This record gives sequence, structure tokens and C-alpha cells, in this order.
Amino acid sequence: QVQLVESGGGLVQSGGSLRLSCTASGIIFRDYDMFWERQAPGKQRELVADITSRSYTNYAESVKGRFTISRDNAKNTVYLQINSLKPEDTAVYYCRASWGPYDYWGQGTQVTVSS
Repeated sequence: QVQLVESGGGLVQSGGSLRLSCTASGIIFRDYDMFWERQAPGKQRELVADITSRSYTNYAESVKGRFTISRDNAKNTVYLQINSLKPEDTAVYYCRASWGPYDYWGQGTQVTVSS
């Protein structure tokens, strides 16, 4: 059974930082490309950052320079370091694991940024 479990969300003030974690089980983690996505109220889900199985990274323009994605294959975990948080970063953050035709999502973790 595949499980992705996110953690690390919370309520922070504008300008603050958070580190989100997503730990996977039931997959060969090192083979999967990993993604962080977010969905704000009333908006479509958007890709925030991704890291390939070879650790190449990619970021949405809106988060470049503030968000850093990384992975620890020994811990089956992908991280999202979020700095200089803005109110518009408020959303539910989801991680996704992708390999070939297989995609798995976690349940999400809420990030709320107060101004």
C-alpha cells in the first residue's frame, strides 16, 4: 500500500519560514520524481516545485528564490523549505510521487500566512 504523509504546515506570519516534509512508503522512493503542489481556496491546484529521481529541480516562477525542494532517499522523504512567506502562499500543500504511469498523492498539509 502506497502512502505519502505530509507534515510541517502551520500558521506563520508574513516573512516567516516553514519546512514541509513528505515521507513515502510502499514505493521505491529513489526511482520516483517528486512534486510539491498547492491549492488555495477557490483556485486550481498548481505545481510549486519538483525534483527528479536524479535530483534535478524545477520551480514555479512565483516561488523561485524563496522555496527549496530537496530529497533524502535514505529516509524516503522529500522536503520543501519555504522562506519569506507571503499571504498569497496560503494553501494546502500536497506532495506527489510520479514514476511512469503511476502517480500518488498525499493528504496535504495546510499553510496559512498572516499579514
